Amino acid sequence: MAQGDGGQGHGQGLLATFGVLAGLIVLWEIAVRVLAPPPIILPPPSAIARELLEAPSYFLRHAGYTLWTTLAGFVLSVILGVALAVAIVASRWADRIITTVLVVLNSLPKVALAPLFVIWMGTGVEPKIAIAVMLAIFSIVADVALGLRSVDPDAIALARVHRATAWRILWKVRFPNALPALFVGMKVAISFALVGAIVGEFVGGSAGLGYVILVAQGQFDTVRVFAALVVLGVIGTLLFYAVEAAERLALPWHVSQRASGGRRRAA
Repeated sequence: MAQGDGGQGHGQGLLATFGVLAGLIVLWEIAVRVLAPPPIILPPPSAIARELLEAPSYFLRHAGYTLWTTLAGFVLSVILGVALAVAIVASRWADRIITTVLVVLNSLPKVALAPLFVIWMGTGVEPKIAIAVMLAIFSIVADVALGLRSVDPDAIALARVHRATAWRILWKVRFPNALPALFVGMKVAISFALVGAIVGEFVGGSAGLGYVILVAQGQFDTVRVFAALVVLGVIGTLLFYAVEAAERLALPWHVSQRASGGRRRAA
């Protein structure tokens, strides 16, 4: 019964969100019709919808390319980020070196670095994935390292009393403790990976929604730019909630999930 109430509360939340979005779209349409700005400045939502409906295969093809690049960069950033976080926690020297390198790379504008990746890797999918990894990996490393370090010292001491090896302490004690932090980092990283993929498509590419936006901007086709942005927004939202759904499945025991369920039942 409680589980059903939680699902009902989640569904009501989604309905409220869609209701707000629908209201904003209606206000946008009314404002454009009343104020009548030039279509090249601000097209109405109805024109954007027609653009999407007239060429669905075109947008789906480019959206698929961007989605693949984003997911590849995201998965690589998670794998590399977890490995680097483990190294940071295991060694002070690794902590200093890796943290310094990541801070320097994170402070550099990725748009400025993107042309270098194109020169090094060509104009294929590889530089887009590399840029997506560069944007996404910092949040993974920072959050996982924090989670690995935020372990109760008594739990570590108890494991050592039972003669657990460093590897078993990492796998059985530290890593489960770091899972909530990992999912926090993943929810940030998935958005950054999408941004990285678009940046790569802006700099050098012949496919993807970033390429669609770049070509449409060159043709002053504002409607197509907005249409691509709508598809990007849908992709980003779905990816975020997919990570959140994976978090609920992987961490039903965590206090954040139990508190969320309690709020839904109380509502």
